[in-house]
Amino acid sequence: MIIDSHAHVMMPVEKQFFLMDEASVDKTVLFSTTPHPELANSLHSFENEMNVLNNILTGTYSPEERIQNIARTTSEMCSRIKQYPDKFFGFGTLPLSLPLENILSWIDTHIISNGLLGLGEITLGTGQTQLLENIFIASGNFGQLPLWIHTFHPLDLSDLKRIAVLAEKYNDIPVVFGHIGGVNWIEAIKIAKTLKNIYLDLSATYTVLAPKLAIAELPDRVLFSSDAPYGNPMLIRKMVEMVSPNDAVTERVLGGNIGELLWGR
Repeated sequence: MIIDSHAHVMMPVEKQFFLMDEASVDKTVLFSTTPHPELANSLHSFENEMNVLNNILTGTYSPEERIQNIARTTSEMCSRIKQYPDKFFGFGTLPLSLPLENILSWIDTHIISNGLLGLGEITLGTGQTQLLENIFIASGNFGQLPLWIHTFHPLDLSDLKRIAVLAEKYNDIPVVFGHIGGVNWIEAIKIAKTLKNIYLDLSATYTVLAPKLAIAELPDRVLFSSDAPYGNPMLIRKMVEMVSPNDAVTERVLGGNIGELLWGR
């Protein structure tokens, strides 16, 4: 089975189905979204959508605005999953600045009750990784829910290393380095080699060398992900097939690894 382990809710759903069918993707793990770049029809409208994304990544919105937005987009995503359960699973994000008691309540209400499989996409500004500790603790309270952390810009190498410290401390919690660490992909691979609970997501890679080396070093912990609409499932699948050393590894990367992570632990 081919599973795209990271894509965002797209509008309309027919666009998402087209991309999945084109790449022969059987199922997609959905993540909620505020911006919808797939709806942009000009450079100006695309920049407007990217400004929304940048404000989320850099923490520009107030805590109250962020909480309201996460609740709305999570509900939107869950409606999509319930409408097409044969196509989609989901991860649910959460406000990071809440006290632990409120985080536990949020996960129970918005994630567990909706049958979501993990926590993410978790987005942080640089220097904010201390907010993750309560998320690790909360994950453990709900059966070690996987954490999917955005490790591209604006995070830097020092942030990546601090996340690794937490992953080592809570080594029973699976942690996905989203976008394979961005420009710090070499360090991301090195960290993952030392910590067996870290997985590498291949979306948004800007050099074919990153997935090639990640698959060579960690064939059991690399995940095929498109990050659609920002990436294209067919292109990422073809990249995996071109750099993979053999068909058995290709099968693991294209679906086996995420299947084991979500259902086989």
